[in-house]
Amino acid sequence: MARGGQGLARVAVVVRAGAAPLWWLGVFAAGTGVLVPGVTGRRIGVLAGAALFVVAAAVVARARRGRYTALARDAARAGKYDVLQDRAVTVRAWRRGHRWWLLAAFAVALGSCVAVPAAGGMLLAGAGAGLRLKAAWLGRREHAEDVLLWVRVDWLGVRGGAPAGKRVGGYRSTGIAAGDAAPGGARRRAAALV
Repeated sequence: MARGGQGLARVAVVVRAGAAPLWWLGVFAAGTGVLVPGVTGRRIGVLAGAALFVVAAAVVARARRGRYTALARDAARAGKYDVLQDRAVTVRAWRRGHRWWLLAAFAVALGSCVAVPAAGGMLLAGAGAGLRLKAAWLGRREHAEDVLLWVRVDWLGVRGGAPAGKRVGGYRSTGIAAGDAAPGGARRRAAALV
């Protein structure tokens, strides 16, 4: 980075990066699990899975909100020489850093179908839904305050760690039009770029 600038990644994009893989791996594992009768039977497995889905989505969506709020409240303005990372680069870095964890979670969800059909997959899908809800919450906050929140890439680490983890000392903020991701971390629509 020239003249002391930092590489910055969107907080909401980092949060949202895991939502799609967790959701789709969970849906696939649950769908496969329904085909296996399992020890408990399909009906109990699906009911248990539905409960796990709701609990996982709620827990993941609510986790560490106080820390996110505190970091957002104390966010410093991004500097002139800071470099804003593209959305696709942030998503790719997070998924590459977590690919083995995602595969392990998928394998466990599939393996659990022998005992409780579909439950493990629905738990995984619930975690993905929770991340999506958390990103939407961050997006509403960004939109209300008319800022976008960014975190230093070096604080995320090589594997694209948690944007509210212990290593994160603070956020940076920019105007709402900065970067290539809308509030909440979704892709900007073409009309919004004009």
